[in-house]
Amino acid sequence: MTPDRRSVLRTAARLAAVTAVGAVSACAAGPTRVAGDQGPVDPPEGLSGYSPQPSATPSGPAATPTPAPSPPAAPVPAVVPLAPGTPAEVVNGPRGRPEVALTFHGEGDPAQATALLERAEQHGVKLTVLAVGRWLDQQPQMAERILRGGHELGNHTQNHRDINAMTPDQAHAEIAECAERLRRLTGSIGRWFRPSATQYANAMVREQARLVGYEHCLSFDVDPRDYSDPGADLLQRRLLRSVQGGSVVALHMGHQGTVDALPAVLDGLQRLGLRPVTASQLCT
Repeated sequence: MTPDRRSVLRTAARLAAVTAVGAVSACAAGPTRVAGDQGPVDPPEGLSGYSPQPSATPSGPAATPTPAPSPPAAPVPAVVPLAPGTPAEVVNGPRGRPEVALTFHGEGDPAQATALLERAEQHGVKLTVLAVGRWLDQQPQMAERILRGGHELGNHTQNHRDINAMTPDQAHAEIAECAERLRRLTGSIGRWFRPSATQYANAMVREQARLVGYEHCLSFDVDPRDYSDPGADLLQRRLLRSVQGGSVVALHMGHQGTVDALPAVLDGLQRLGLRPVTASQLCT
């Protein structure tokens, strides 16, 4: 082979090597070294702090993330049938039973309401909560919390105004609006309707409650007036000296004195031989 032909072949080989280096550098994730090169290839332009990373070695197919399970729905307490002859307005249950129903106006600070439920649950006691609709609008989580604790949930009108002083249409709207919120939040309007700003429902209110779907209004025979914040000691004394078998006790959420008094009330009922139950259980 002549010297000129050897020179041409060497030049062609150098050009092929340069072209190969350019192609590899354009596709690789990091600097590429060519055989025989004595130094590192400069980092890509604009990446002065560039540091080549080792390639990950696949150990198998990528794991598919498992979605977190949805929290279970709150169990809704079973609806127990009421005793035949249960009146349209329940003031108390059978006097011969060693049972009482602790019923609560559902409104106020949700932290206090939750503390009250927790104290009852620590004693194995189930309450009956008659919720105000506007409270459920503000604190919708409380409906689920009440039912999750095994308590009973009912209707105490939408705005807690004097329902006996309303027209039939106004009374119907107050009852129906709260019932709609209960149905939306829990799937049920609940069994009980308690009239607002009065102890007893008049005939007109009882009829409007029936038209909405409530066969029974829930009154009470023991009212220790906890809404006046008399203090935990006086509250529990008032309640325990008035209660008897079959009593329906009217209490209120949203009052710290009621939260504080509840353990002593439950201990006192036990000493009297009385067991707290829901209003439905009292009337079975």
